[in-house]
Amino acid sequence: MLFLRSCLFFIGQMLTAPIFTLIALLAWPLNPVTRNRLISGWARSMICWLKITCNIRHEITGLENMPDSACIILAKHQSTWETFAFQAIFPTQVYVLKRELLWIPIFGWGLAMTSPIAINRASGREALKQLVTKGQARLAQGLWVVIFPEGTRIAPNQRGKYHIGGAWLACHTQTPVLPVAHNAGSCWPKGFIKKPGLIKMHIGPPIQTTQLKADALNLQVENWIEAEMQVLNAA
Repeated sequence: MLFLRSCLFFIGQMLTAPIFTLIALLAWPLNPVTRNRLISGWARSMICWLKITCNIRHEITGLENMPDSACIILAKHQSTWETFAFQAIFPTQVYVLKRELLWIPIFGWGLAMTSPIAINRASGREALKQLVTKGQARLAQGLWVVIFPEGTRIAPNQRGKYHIGGAWLACHTQTPVLPVAHNAGSCWPKGFIKKPGLIKMHIGPPIQTTQLKADALNLQVENWIEAEMQVLNAA
């Protein structure tokens, strides 16, 4: 049954992805915020389809913590789920991602239309410069910036290294950080099969960055997220 449900969800993805890629390409002349709102319709529809096909629901704590102006979201990364759900939960946003994702046919073309901050991770300090330059431009346009500090998906009950890029961007642009923890990996782990259940997300209070250095901010974010993960894992 889990395999059949997962197949139905996958079929829905494959049938709708080309449609929204076409919408993304046609929306290119529009300003980035309007364009991203249109494109994120696919993510919102997939969250609904996920509930119908796989019975995966979500519950959010801390919505009142979201600021009124654009900020930087530093979040746990356990699953593909959050890349869809964040677009339905948070204001219009862009993602920091590895540039190779833009080379994927169809999917990558649509992704490119969302004005992501695509960086070459292998370029070291040059990547941080690109991150600040592009991130500052996106924030000035009113777009929120989403970064997964661990850089890759981390299995439930595991902990990865928190890279400094997100904190570096926040401190260099004096932008508040919104920490986010969730347990999406328990329902949508790496792989094809999805398990029914309730995903819980905790949104923390915004962290002001004016008096913090990047390494101190990074540590503060890590401590908050990992403490919340213990709460989620124990529930």
